[in-house]
Amino acid sequence: MSERPDRTPLTRAFFDRPALTVAPDLLGRTLVRRSAEGLIELRITEVEAYEGEADPGSHAYRGRTARNASMFGPPGHAYVYFIYGMWFSLNLVCGPPDHASGVLIRAGEITVGADLARKRRLSARADKELAKGPARLATALDVDRSLDGADLCAGPEAPLSVLAGIPTHSDLVGTGPRTGVGGEGADHPYRFWITQDPTVSPYRAHAPRRRST
Repeated sequence: MSERPDRTPLTRAFFDRPALTVAPDLLGRTLVRRSAEGLIELRITEVEAYEGEADPGSHAYRGRTARNASMFGPPGHAYVYFIYGMWFSLNLVCGPPDHASGVLIRAGEITVGADLARKRRLSARADKELAKGPARLATALDVDRSLDGADLCAGPEAPLSVLAGIPTHSDLVGTGPRTGVGGEGADHPYRFWITQDPTVSPYRAHAPRRRST
């Protein structure tokens, strides 16, 4: 008989650790999104760690701004940002206040609420693509800037929370550079994923954006 996911909510202490410790430990956990439209649950299969002002790849590398203020808050909150004027991405804040580290949730498997996710992701050709990549994941879960700063540990009615799920054994965790990160942080092995899982997004190296002429 297969193991059943643990429904125990993760506490703030879980997130009050370095992002590089929290990131692989999130694999296999259950991300819960509650909204007026319904409930969606997702098994986390791919993440990336960002180490705040010590990490050239982090939004917090150059300090606090209005955009990244949630990263500097207490652990166990959401940091949601808008990228390229098109997509949202969901991050979970880690470590002590003012450290500004976090984990980007890159991909996952929708385990509850697939019908609702399909309505939001009409271009998905199969269920494994519903949340395959951070923008697709945010779209499927209806995550936008209104959830920036949301408390993941606020209780059973919180719009976002994380349950214990089924932690992934270290033998099944892949590690490599983060997708699309250039410069000094390009080679940091801060991306973690469940090996051979079909919902994991393909790796893409950083490609400088061309300026229009």
